[in-house]
Amino acid sequence: MDELEDGVDGLEQERRYVETCRAGLRRMLDAARDNVIVGETVAGDRYSAERLGRYLKSLAKELTEEPDGPPFFGRLTFERRDGAAPAEGTGAGEGTGAGEGTGAGKGTADAEGHDGRTYYIGRRHIPGEHGGPPVVIDWRAPVARAFYRAGARDPQGVAVRRRFGWSDTTLTSYEDERLGRGEERRSRLLAAEIERPRVGPMRDIVATIQPEQDDLVRTGLEDSIGVQGAPGTGKTAVGLHRAAYLLYAYRQRLQRGGVLVLGPNRAFLGYIAAVLPALGEVDVEQTTPDGLIATVPVQARDDARAAAVKHDARMAEVLRRALYGRISKPAEPVVVSEGSFRWRVEEDELRRVVDDTRRDALPYGTGRERVRARVVALMRRQAEARGHSPNAAWERRTGRAIAAWLDGVWPAVRAEQVVHEVLSGRWTPAGGEGGPLSAGEWAAVVWERPARTYKSAKWSAADLVLIDEVAGLLERPRGYGHVIVDEAQDLSPMQCRAVARRAEHGSLTVLGDLAQGTTPWAARTWPELMAALGKPEARVVELTTGFRVPAVVVELANRLLAALDAGVPATRSYRSDGRLRVTRVPGLERGVVAAAREALEFEGSVGVVAADADAEALTAALWDAGLDVGERLSVVPVSLVKGLEYDHVVLAEPAAIAEAEERGLNRLYVALTRAVSRLDVVHARPLPPELGDPAPVAGRAARESFSTADSV
Repeated sequence: MDELEDGVDGLEQERRYVETCRAGLRRMLDAARDNVIVGETVAGDRYSAERLGRYLKSLAKELTEEPDGPPFFGRLTFERRDGAAPAEGTGAGEGTGAGEGTGAGKGTADAEGHDGRTYYIGRRHIPGEHGGPPVVIDWRAPVARAFYRAGARDPQGVAVRRRFGWSDTTLTSYEDERLGRGEERRSRLLAAEIERPRVGPMRDIVATIQPEQDDLVRTGLEDSIGVQGAPGTGKTAVGLHRAAYLLYAYRQRLQRGGVLVLGPNRAFLGYIAAVLPALGEVDVEQTTPDGLIATVPVQARDDARAAAVKHDARMAEVLRRALYGRISKPAEPVVVSEGSFRWRVEEDELRRVVDDTRRDALPYGTGRERVRARVVALMRRQAEARGHSPNAAWERRTGRAIAAWLDGVWPAVRAEQVVHEVLSGRWTPAGGEGGPLSAGEWAAVVWERPARTYKSAKWSAADLVLIDEVAGLLERPRGYGHVIVDEAQDLSPMQCRAVARRAEHGSLTVLGDLAQGTTPWAARTWPELMAALGKPEARVVELTTGFRVPAVVVELANRLLAALDAGVPATRSYRSDGRLRVTRVPGLERGVVAAAREALEFEGSVGVVAADADAEALTAALWDAGLDVGERLSVVPVSLVKGLEYDHVVLAEPAAIAEAEERGLNRLYVALTRAVSRLDVVHARPLPPELGDPAPVAGRAARESFSTADSV
């Protein structure tokens, strides 16, 4: 890859183009603000004016909040059909062929559609001046797909692909691949971007998306997909970029339902929070599985046995029986008086109404209103037969008149009320048997000292899934057009049901790694997981090439896979740099302090990862040693580290992590794969035998590290 023949002049030309782009961004923001002012006085009906005002203010807010970054990261120049060399440095050319705002488009670009044109590719579309051709094309546009897909074997009509190097917002370099001549090499700028130190929240990967990732990102809205992603393969980034792509390509279809991103915990959500705004998307809901279903405060804690039973899918049947068992068959007629008239519906007709409604399989609350409406309709026919002309007010009065009867046959109820009755033991299955549960399981979930009413009950986190299950039986919850679930392997069957209800009429992107399953109910296979999420037909794709975790770290972590019995392939790494060091110390706290102090001499973030029981003592030791915990240095309990990344990880006492819980080795696998540059394993006790002897791996890592340093 060579810079353009005009060298420094070419770089200066590109820098002038940067100023053109920034001027375009300023015009966009000024126009958006002006449109808000004009929109406030727009003529038309009130509803249309309100919708227009909300849209214009949202656009202005989006542009104002968008991070200040490089306006473009790549450039495509297409071959000319007449065989002449394409012009260099010509800007976006005459028209984009990009299908901006038109949906998914046709996909791959080719020379026939973009004869000799040049396009700059960036995080968002920047229009040209006075309605001229755009100066930057959105990375999600169909024409931009060639930037990620074109290669020497299949150039897709691309003559030259250019990548740009930036230092903050300053353009520093570029390099070209002349694909039309069959030239394709390892990109220095691409490698530098992938290996850049991790400081602060997660960044987008829009400049480094690989072909297999791009295929997943651009999957259509109708399709649900599962992504088995080894550590560092970018599965989280793929999910977030798919959200941004779908909102670009299917914005109108997603306006009503929207997009939901589910992450494992609040720390993870904070880590990924900046990605979608950087890609120009701010209206995406992000929460955790517990946050999605939280309707009551969590004030209690279950033991492991009770939590496991409550998260079991069989609880759904228990709750269904408890709810629908409240319905009874009418035993007598219902009569409503109106002056000298009486409207009467006999019990056999009432039974037929109730039975037919139950067969309709409606939500419980909808069924109750259906019964009311059908009984009122039967009375209306009688009134009409007697010469009356019932109106809406008559129907409301009659509906109120049968309320007491309806409460006796199809009672109104709250979700918390049903769950309270089950957990307090006040409801039991017919015949006194446990139904789907064994006697021991039933005893595990029933409270020893139940609250008198559901209003005074103290609920646990596991109770939230039970309340949500009943709420879903009472009334259909809000549905989303697309739901992205990260770390999905840790969802329980009942949590999967909660997600499935919200994606029943939408699609899913399910991201996970079976080897990183750490909950007692973690999924063992992908077909099992996708079926639980209501999408058994979904395609499952494996990502096995890691772009963030160095090969020496991956090799050590891969040793655990056989013991995990997860059935996933070993990870390969794109990274040949990195360092692994395994150190046995006489005292854990002193050893961790020494490793953290040395780590802070390098650029980037430092994470001390330890067993939950050790985290507080290690934090105190670091503070006592004068190290500032909370800036570049963090101490993270291993239970919260999933999904996070640090340039340098100090992993404290692997044996303590492995033995702390049933899936301790899975937790250790997660901890080992959080480092994106250097990993220090510090231990005072013997290492878990499943790791074997790490000395050969550490020795190779040190040699690789030194050789890399020497070359620089």
